[in-house]
Amino acid sequence: MTKEEMTDLILAAKKAKGFTWETIAGKMDMGEVWVASACYGMNSMPEDAAKSLCEVLELDEGVCAALQEFPNKTWEKIIPQDPVMYRFYEIVGVYAYTIKQIIGEKFGDGIMSAIDFSMDIDKEENPKGDRVVITMNGKFLKYTTW
Repeated sequence: MTKEEMTDLILAAKKAKGFTWETIAGKMDMGEVWVASACYGMNSMPEDAAKSLCEVLELDEGVCAALQEFPNKTWEKIIPQDPVMYRFYEIVGVYAYTIKQIIGEKFGDGIMSAIDFSMDIDKEENPKGDRVVITMNGKFLKYTTW
């Protein structure tokens, strides 16, 4: 089973059950962003997490095995070579569908504004290595019809 086939089965089961990523992740006792990203094939799950997800969504061993395979974190874009800029491209490439889905589940059909928007970058000291903390805050803009 390919990662794409795995994702299709997961999304179909999620829709059929009427679950959100938050619901699924809560039943697994894991973070919703990470769970969704793994379900889109952008991260691999350890065996216990994959089994838990498959129990929650009533999916078979083929999906469980595919969840544990190495992810394919590629997308067809021209990426700057600057390390900081590259990492932002990587974040968007890996988490874009996850971010889009969770925004839709929490707010409805729309986008986060990049015009009415703020971002804070902070340093968090950590004995394992200092952390970069980026907080993005954008107004939700509902799509309109006419």
